[in-house]
Amino acid sequence: MDRRRITGIGLGALAGAAYGTGPLFFKAYVYPAGVDWLAMLVWRFAFAAIVSWVWLLAQPRARAELVLLDRRTVGRLLFTGAFFLVNASVYYAAIERIDTSLVALLMSIYPALVAVVSLRLGYRFEGRLAWGALAIVILGTILTVGGVNPNTNQGGIVLALLSPVAYAGYIVLTAWMAGERPGQTADMRSRGRGAEVSPPVAGAVMMTGTFLATLVVGVLAREPLLPTQIPSAAWPGLAGIGIFAAAVAIQAFYASAARIGAAQASLMATVEPIVVIFLGITFLDEAFAPIRVVGAAVVLAGVLLAQFATPSESRPVILEEP
Repeated sequence: MDRRRITGIGLGALAGAAYGTGPLFFKAYVYPAGVDWLAMLVWRFAFAAIVSWVWLLAQPRARAELVLLDRRTVGRLLFTGAFFLVNASVYYAAIERIDTSLVALLMSIYPALVAVVSLRLGYRFEGRLAWGALAIVILGTILTVGGVNPNTNQGGIVLALLSPVAYAGYIVLTAWMAGERPGQTADMRSRGRGAEVSPPVAGAVMMTGTFLATLVVGVLAREPLLPTQIPSAAWPGLAGIGIFAAAVAIQAFYASAARIGAAQASLMATVEPIVVIFLGITFLDEAFAPIRVVGAAVVLAGVLLAQFATPSESRPVILEEP
């Protein structure tokens, strides 16, 4: 593998691990302090936007690129960021109702959804094994749901199932903003220069869109959003979820998708459920039924098989460092 592809794989895994810290911050610090998921999202993306803009402004090249952005690109980035609110809302609304480990496992079907969409819109997987991997992921999800306690909140399960659908849509939008097109990653189209809009610039503008959309929804819902209305015990969790599970995760995934494509990046980010499950069992004392262990193993086996199922002729070409 070339160095850029290895970097892309590493960034995808980093994004998944960073996303995986979100449920822990929420259920260990934010929710027990009396802050619900919507108020949490407002402050999560406020912290993420601040960190993203500081990161952008610290880099001269990123500042110069920001000045050159046209209004149409800015509008698209803001819209993509605003769309992320859909996934984040159903995800954390589900976490309020059911175990984080179950939400994470149901969420793990999104790489298969991205792979299917990429058949038409992006850098796709090809071959029968890829479709077999999709079937394996679905089987694993069925096993996971089959291991749910009958008293588990059914509304939480529905919300958790909606989350990967919304997230897959967001990923496809993000990949298009990076420059991915049918049959080509952004890196291929730019001859190894990466995304059309660099991660620091794209991340800052998208996070601004996410924050503004979340703020509007929070104000309309009459959420207690003023700093004086947020309990002091919630602030460490809000800062952690904003920095790691938003700013770091989103920019790392964007950079990963630019290098190896949305479908491949999604598969590498499947370390997320492993991180969520480990943190939930270790720090939140969440139980994990044997059948759900089997379901987790099957889901992860399916997405890993899809990573290796793509025939060699459809894998990214080796690109030299510019």
